[in-house]
Order: sequence, then structure tokens, then C-alpha cells
Amino acid sequence: MISLERDASALSAGDLLLGLKRIVPPAAVKRAVRESGGGRRAAWCARLPAASVVWLVLGMGFLCARCYRSVFRWVTRPSSKAGTPGRSTICEARQRVGPRPLLRLAREVIDLAADPATSPGSFHCGMRLMAVDGFVVDLPDSPANDAVFGRPKGGRGASAFPQARVVAPCELGTHVIWRWLAKPVGHGEQPMADHLLRWLDDQMLLLWDQGFHSYARVRAVVDRGANLLGRARPGLRFDPVQMLPDGSYLADVYPYPAARRHGTGAIRIRVIDYTLDDPARPGHGEPHRLLTTLTDPARHPAQDLVELYHARWEEEIAIDEVKTHQLQRPTLRSQTPAGVVQELAAVMIAHYVVRRLMLDAAVARGVEPTRISFQATIDLIQIRLPTCPAEPRAVGRWWAQLVAEVGEELLPPRRNRVNPRVIKRKMSKWPKKRRHHFNYPQPKKKFRDSIVVGR
Repeated sequence: MISLERDASALSAGDLLLGLKRIVPPAAVKRAVRESGGGRRAAWCARLPAASVVWLVLGMGFLCARCYRSVFRWVTRPSSKAGTPGRSTICEARQRVGPRPLLRLAREVIDLAADPATSPGSFHCGMRLMAVDGFVVDLPDSPANDAVFGRPKGGRGASAFPQARVVAPCELGTHVIWRWLAKPVGHGEQPMADHLLRWLDDQMLLLWDQGFHSYARVRAVVDRGANLLGRARPGLRFDPVQMLPDGSYLADVYPYPAARRHGTGAIRIRVIDYTLDDPARPGHGEPHRLLTTLTDPARHPAQDLVELYHARWEEEIAIDEVKTHQLQRPTLRSQTPAGVVQELAAVMIAHYVVRRLMLDAAVARGVEPTRISFQATIDLIQIRLPTCPAEPRAVGRWWAQLVAEVGEELLPPRRNRVNPRVIKRKMSKWPKKRRHHFNYPQPKKKFRDSIVVGR
């Protein structure tokens, strides 16, 4: 049996990050290391044992823009004997531990958080509001990342950086990114979503955009007992079976045209066609179509479902929280594919910790979690977490003060407005970086030695 206890010179993350134990239990960290085999490869390092490296990588998820040594100082108490390890030492420790402990920890820790009693906005008629969507993250331009993750190609050539694609269901009321999946950028969002639909249950209402619509995915949602509300792609045929009082109608979806002719494999759904009559709104005057398995117009009026569908944008906001406010850097820091997966897991766990703290603060204030500022919360965590007292009996009081402080960061009610989907800076005057720029010729002389005065 391998001991996971740290010695006197090891990283004292368990002391400084004691406040995290309410969301990330130390026992879960040790269990993730033990069950993934990470301890067998890293236990010999007395200063950075595997469990402590996991805490250090979690610190990277909160301080994405800081260097390794700065993160180390954030999660450990000062020590005149040991000092701060070098960057290469921390990198080697990350490689020894690998991604599996972080992945196991993410699977155990990240869970759906909303409760109907305290966060009613996270539910519709008792069903938990979920959405599925994806995003890409830029990776360091290393040969290993390029070979494994690849880079998309466009009209101006290949992307500047390799990219990883992440797809995940999201709990819309709390922005919890749940059961996420990361793949090379060449993998499409829709096939990745197919793998994630197995986590649905009969207490969920799934919202998706038109790109995810297919007979097979509708069937997968229905077979799991969940309900669906999503956009339909233009040009799809739906023959009305029964008109409903609110203007919607029931129809059947089929796997292929021959099945329609023979009436086999039909799934009964409800179709809602609508337009917008506000000239200042995007999509004004255009036909819009929603499909849903909620077929009772008395319990689920069409206008309510059209309004509810736009809660799907909460996942876009959650993605923005990760990519813009949490990462705060153009790329991840990991130069290897295993490091990328490890770092992504830490980022997702850190995002969950922030959202859980925001949920606690929202419940205490009696508001929805979407009314709390994500940026202010992550700033408070970065400031207050290292001040968590080492005495376990004092942690409860410290946590209550932190929750109260987060609860003060209320956002105003959202305004009735829209913004154009544009960017302010599109092009650069500098030429695009090409392959021949990677190993650029370096000076052979010192600057002073290369000076020639006169002719």
C-alpha cells in the first residue's frame, strides 16, 4: 500500500486550501490518486507527492494567467527550508501524476447543483433545464499538441494554434458544466453530444440548437425518458397530425423517407412555428420553428416554450465565463496532450467550485444564481482562499463570511436589449506566422560584437 500522506517538506496545500474541502473533499483527491494509479508513479517525490500535485493543478484552474511558481506560492505556506520549486520540477511532477486523477476527481466532484426549492428558475414544471453545446480552446503551438489535437483550416489557411473541442451538457440555472467531453478539434460537436446523451434522465428538459437535430438524437432523448425543446433545421418536413388550440400542432418525425411512406419508426412531437414582430430584434419577420416532446398545450403553452427556449443562451454565458473570465490567456499552458487534458479537468473543477460558491451566496440572498457576478466571485476566491484559517473549527465562520461577501456582488436585472455579433478588431497588419518562422535564424554574435562603425 502506497502512503499518500505528505511529509514536513511537502506542499501544504491541505492547509491553505482548506476552504475547498466543502466542495472538493481531500478524501476525494486521495481516492482519485489511488484509483487512477497516479500515486504509484509519483509517491517517491517527497516534496511534490501526487495528492499535493493535484491540489497544485487545481490552483492552476483558479489562477490560469499566473506562472507555475506564482501558483505554487498561492497554494502553499512560505518555507525558508524548501523554497519554491523551479518550473521544470513542477512540470515533471505534473507529468508523473498525469491526467487520470484529475479526470476521476472531476467525475466525482462536479454534479448538478440546483434545487427546486431554492433555485426555481433552474426548472420548468419540475424538469431540470439542461442544454448541450460545445466550444474550442486554443492550445500551445507545440508539435505534440498539433499532432494529436490538430488545427482547423479556413480561407486564410490553418488556425494559428492547435485546438481542443469541448462539448458538455450544462445546467442552465446554475451554469454548471457537467459531464464534459474533450476531443481533437476534428471531432464534430454532434457525434460528441451523442456520447453525452446517455447521462440524461426523466427529470430533465434538454434544449439544443438546430445543428444538433436528428432523428437518432431525438430517439436517444426519448429513450432516456427526458424531454426535448430545440430548433429544427430549415427544410425539414413535418405533416400536421393534429392542430392544437395555441397554434402549434402535433407531427411525427421519421428516421428516413421510406419510413415515412410506410409509417414506421415514428416519434410524436409538437411543432411550434412563430415569427417576431419587433423590427429591432434579430430574426424579425423570419419564420422560426421549435420542436418539443412536451405535447400538452394546456400545461406548456407555445408562447411559454418559445420564451423558455432562449434560456439556452445561459450555456453560452457559462462558456464565456470559462474562456474569457477564468482562463484570461490566449491559450492553455500545457505543451503536451496529456497535460492539456489534465489542465482542462482542473479548469472545469475550478469553474464548478466558483459556481457552487455563487449558488450558496444566491440561496442566502434569495436570488437566482445568474444574479451573482462570476468575475467578482473568482476574484474573491483568488483573494480570500489563501487566508483560510488552518484551524478546522474556524473554517465554517470563514466560509460564511466568504459566502456573504460573494452575495454582495449582485448584478442588476438583465436589460431588454440585443447586441450585434461582431468584433472590433478583425485583422492585423502583420503577416501570418508560417512554418519557416518557427526555427528562425538566431544571432551568432553578441550585439556589441556585431557593430561595425564607419565604412
